Amino acid sequence: MIRVTDVAYVRFNAPDLGEMETFLREFGMVTVSRSDTVLYARGTDARPFAHVTTLGEAGYAGVGFYAESVDDLAKLAAANGVAVEEHDAPGGGKIVRLRDPDGQLVEVVAGQTAPAALPVSRHHLVHNDGEGASRKGDALRVAPGPSQVKRLGHCVLNVKDFRVSEAWYKSNLGFVTSDEINLAPEMPLGAFMRCDRGATHVDHHTLFLVGTGAAGFNHAAFEVANMDDLMAGHQHLTDKSRRHEWGVGRHLLGSQIFDYWRDPWGHTVEHWTDGDLFNNETPPNVRPLDDLIANQWGPGAPPTMGA
Repeated sequence: MIRVTDVAYVRFNAPDLGEMETFLREFGMVTVSRSDTVLYARGTDARPFAHVTTLGEAGYAGVGFYAESVDDLAKLAAANGVAVEEHDAPGGGKIVRLRDPDGQLVEVVAGQTAPAALPVSRHHLVHNDGEGASRKGDALRVAPGPSQVKRLGHCVLNVKDFRVSEAWYKSNLGFVTSDEINLAPEMPLGAFMRCDRGATHVDHHTLFLVGTGAAGFNHAAFEVANMDDLMAGHQHLTDKSRRHEWGVGRHLLGSQIFDYWRDPWGHTVEHWTDGDLFNNETPPNVRPLDDLIANQWGPGAPPTMGA
């Protein structure tokens, strides 16, 4: 077993790379490269790319994770009887390609060359609130325009058999449970799982598996700088007449402020900020179904969420 360090990117197929590129720009990503057959887009963090679109029939195509080292890739490849390959993508490096129990593509990469981080325009906004006033003599101005995606933060997958998929992702990639969701006692539906980085705090979840009985894509979530950035992006996407799915609100599990949208082919993508960070001192929890889509504030989930 290896322990992946984070989610790296999500893959889709689409029949029109130009339309996807336009949407991603409005959503807050930057084009890394585009050919006749593939489009790579990134966020502001120093990572090669966060979103890949290959020309083809629209649909989800896979997810990628970061390994800590090329040596870890070799261990993973040997355990699964596959090869470590050259990664022909921005950043280069090495890659191992696997299939999970439902046949979904899972890629693990290491040894990439990281690009420079990009500037974030709404990064250091100073707020006054009821606890005190730090901004004095200056007016706060939030520039209009799209959010600036920092990175891919998590991916949610629907799976045929939760326990089978959970065992595969834990045994191969080292995930640990933050919150398991039960339909009833001893009847698990799924789990929010995080990377195991020991004492280092990491996102509440990097992967959420939902045992729906049918394999498929649920949503991908991209971190933005802060709530002002998220709300500016909400306004920008509204002005562009993009399809809004759910939000703005604050989740119960993970505590993220969230805003969900649909890409031109109906895939759900999320902006989020201000999530919980856990480490190995945080034990796993078991939660009831009502907590799964519960909010601390904001509108309730629509019936189309996750479809």
